[in-house]
Amino acid sequence: MPRMDQTRTAALPFMKMHGLGNDFVVIDARGRTVEIVPALAIAVADRHRGVGFDQMAVISETENADAHLTFYNADGSTAGACGNATRCIARHLMDQTGKGQLTLTTERGTLYAKDAGDRLTSVNMGHPQLAWDEIPLAEEMDTLELPIEGGPTATGMGNPHCTFFVPDAEAVPLEQFGPRYENQPLYPQRTNVQVASLLGPDHLRMRVWERGVGLTLASGSSSCATAVAAARRGLTGRKVRIDLDGGTLWIDWAEDGVWMTGATAHVFDGMLTADWLAAL
Repeated sequence: MPRMDQTRTAALPFMKMHGLGNDFVVIDARGRTVEIVPALAIAVADRHRGVGFDQMAVISETENADAHLTFYNADGSTAGACGNATRCIARHLMDQTGKGQLTLTTERGTLYAKDAGDRLTSVNMGHPQLAWDEIPLAEEMDTLELPIEGGPTATGMGNPHCTFFVPDAEAVPLEQFGPRYENQPLYPQRTNVQVASLLGPDHLRMRVWERGVGLTLASGSSSCATAVAAARRGLTGRKVRIDLDGGTLWIDWAEDGVWMTGATAHVFDGMLTADWLAAL
């Protein structure tokens, strides 16, 4: 686990990245000792007094892969998976090393990334978790259609998801709808909430409320969960295009896992100053 002593006086470098507007602060902890405590994550997430992010990601060394990734939400909680951050970091590491394929470890497990051409990056997010106790849910039930209003589908992608299929995703007041279901009692660890509508064959419009974050312009793991849910319900095939508020992802639920492909951006490099860190 990355460690950082908050009494340190040295400044801390970071990178700002985004995948379709889903934005991240990335700290490269390889070769240094960094501890990310909830108070630090919350402070950096503040878009007025800190830097601002949907998730923070920490890159650390591991003997079994090219790098290990740890993710934090804006409320200081941890996330087992973050698809868009994984793609952003994979692109950074591929540019840095010249490799066209990478192996990355996360709390979710071992993930594989590859250059998809045209500056697009693909990550295999692993096999979806479809059993109630893997997602997890509070009690045994059919995960295809939960016994709550709207009959959403539950899916695990290293973090829990609740996907509602609606006639028009843009018409749903997600600012009110999202928090209501993020804290639904069926999800003991809270859940990410998606609303999705079918635009055409294998083409979905999706919006997302992320647990511990709120409204985001995109979410990779949510897109994977929505694609899996749509295929399970017979709405689409296993390869779909998903249009999010921030852009488009292509999802392929293949035999070896759920592949996600899309664009990334490394926006700027910055420094958390010693004075700012000392004031936390």
